[in-house]
Amino acid sequence: MGFLQQPDFSRRQEAERNWGASNMGFLRSGLYMFMIPIFLGFTIADPRTSLAGLYCNSTVAVSSDVLANNFVPAMDNLSSLVQQNGFGTTVVGVGANAVFGLAQCFKDLSSIDCRLCFSEIRSQLPKCYPKTGGRIFLDGCFGRYENFSFFNDATDAEQSKVCSFNSNSSEPVKFREAVNELIGNVTLEAEKNKGFAVYSSSSSNITVHALAQCWESLDTALCSSCLRAASSSILACTPAVEGRSLNAGCYLRYSTTIFWNLNLKATNSLGKIAKFWIIFGSLGGFIFLLVVGILIWKIVVLKKSSGRSLRDMYRSGFSAAIARSNLNFRYDELKKATGNFNPLNKVGQGSYGIVYKGVLPDGREVAVKRLFLNTSQWIDQFFNEVDLINRVRHKNLVKLLGCSVDGPASLLVYEYHFNKSLDQFIFDSNRSKNLDWQKRFDIIQGVAEGLAYLHEESEIRIIHRDIKASNVLLDEKLKPKITDFGLARSFGEDQTHLSTGIAGTLGYMAPEYVVHGHLTEKADVYSFGVLVLEIMTGKRCNSGIGSHAGQSFLAKIWSHYKANTIERLIDSSFYEERLNGEFVHVAHVGLLCTQATPSSRPTMVKVVELLRGNRDEREVLPTEPPFLDVIIAESNEEAEGLIQCEDQTIIINMFDIGIATDQMILRSLFDGLRDTASLCSVDYLGMFRFRNRRKYTLG
Repeated sequence: MGFLQQPDFSRRQEAERNWGASNMGFLRSGLYMFMIPIFLGFTIADPRTSLAGLYCNSTVAVSSDVLANNFVPAMDNLSSLVQQNGFGTTVVGVGANAVFGLAQCFKDLSSIDCRLCFSEIRSQLPKCYPKTGGRIFLDGCFGRYENFSFFNDATDAEQSKVCSFNSNSSEPVKFREAVNELIGNVTLEAEKNKGFAVYSSSSSNITVHALAQCWESLDTALCSSCLRAASSSILACTPAVEGRSLNAGCYLRYSTTIFWNLNLKATNSLGKIAKFWIIFGSLGGFIFLLVVGILIWKIVVLKKSSGRSLRDMYRSGFSAAIARSNLNFRYDELKKATGNFNPLNKVGQGSYGIVYKGVLPDGREVAVKRLFLNTSQWIDQFFNEVDLINRVRHKNLVKLLGCSVDGPASLLVYEYHFNKSLDQFIFDSNRSKNLDWQKRFDIIQGVAEGLAYLHEESEIRIIHRDIKASNVLLDEKLKPKITDFGLARSFGEDQTHLSTGIAGTLGYMAPEYVVHGHLTEKADVYSFGVLVLEIMTGKRCNSGIGSHAGQSFLAKIWSHYKANTIERLIDSSFYEERLNGEFVHVAHVGLLCTQATPSSRPTMVKVVELLRGNRDEREVLPTEPPFLDVIIAESNEEAEGLIQCEDQTIIINMFDIGIATDQMILRSLFDGLRDTASLCSVDYLGMFRFRNRRKYTLG
């Protein structure tokens, strides 16, 4: 993450010192007027929109249009949530182009000041565009967006401190001791007070004030962790008269002048005069406090409403289904089982949630999937996933053990497999030795049988949409279990295809799905074919093979298949010459599955028959698969796309994308090429050059 802007606070500090000196002198004079609290309530309140830090990711989004299309509604969602609750999280989109957003106003801000502060976030945070993420710290609020879930991040490598240039040079040691004590007190109070506190301390003629604020997405333990890290960081600012610590999950500030909203009562040690002022002023501002009280009551009501569990919100429609399936798990039980969703227990992440390893009270190990549920879209996905997987039972499909709907987040509970996923074996030079050819063939056949069941044998026909090595788990006997039904879609008997948003993974997606958005079970067949060839070669489909790194994964395999030299591509860790006939047969099946047109691909039921049947049978000869090669040019030319159709060549100019991830490159390509590429048949060869020295090849 790159540092974009760090402001000079000298003018702001001078104003705060002037205000603080004049008003503290006024307090000491004892001239308390009945109406002063009312005036203070309306004139001293400050939305604190001064910029403390703006940080942008170094990674550039490949598709600026998609980013904008997701970023704008994400900010709209946050605006509504912040107006209601002073805090909000949202998720818009899926995959590499998703926008996860969070905004938080500090608790001392009034509702109006909170809106003003968030308005500044909306005007400043887009400066990070078209980067994949950014965070902004204002002195009264915080905002962040990323293309991944960060809502439980307490600390990270990007934590920063901002120190003023002015310092207490007369008594630096005493000043540091005073700040150290103050920071300890304010963080302790914040931990007790739902993540927020202000504190004032006065000793040895040194008066210091502090504010601590955790984001509401963190629980008490994560908040404490963040504040501890912030405390250590901010002490390095002393003897500066002001310091700020800017962390992933919290904000901590100290200053020699009061900077928070004076309507807020601070924990302090300033003595009886200050306490008398607060009490007397509160009585004088009765009318103002009454208005504030009404506003707070409304906020509390809204928070209680927003904090209701899914069971409360959807009791009538969902609890009956849960009762029928007897899938209930208590949220608190799963939270404890995963160590409060400890990042150390994280075992994976999909498009719809993060997966943690957990241990239940009875000793069972489980995988707990914590879904990203912020809109009706995600809630519907949760309902779909529970109902869908509960009705799907097969030896090669991961087993759903239950779910939780009584907490603030939706949880799914799966059986846990110690061996984790297939990709951690076949792409690892050491672990791949544990998979001989027979084990690999059994995995291929097991995945085929599982998909055949989903497509034609289950109660409802299901398209997985994201078949890949990381979505195949291995049990203790290395038998395959297909997982991640968060991307599953069911379709009725009268539907020939579904037109839906693209969701899948680089290199595994069928051309008709990529170009036209047409989704059928043949898209899974294509992905399966790619997976088969990965298992045989031990190579990823989005990497080159051997000396032909510029040639696509499928193109390389096809060329060896035609030349009857397929054995040259087989992973050396299990190659045996006597098995050449089997290698050719399985490669034949894999290439059949990756044919250009869906009608040319076999069904998964047919694939199972081919794998079980006569190895010498050649009912259908495969033709050249569709290739999409992405080659990153070693020059500074702007990105350019070339699609070669059967009878025409189309040139597409694209923007300079800089360095990006594979998944993001894929999204950018297909977002920009969809309309144009649809002019061609699906049998096309595409080549794209980018301003980058890395090379990518998509099969």
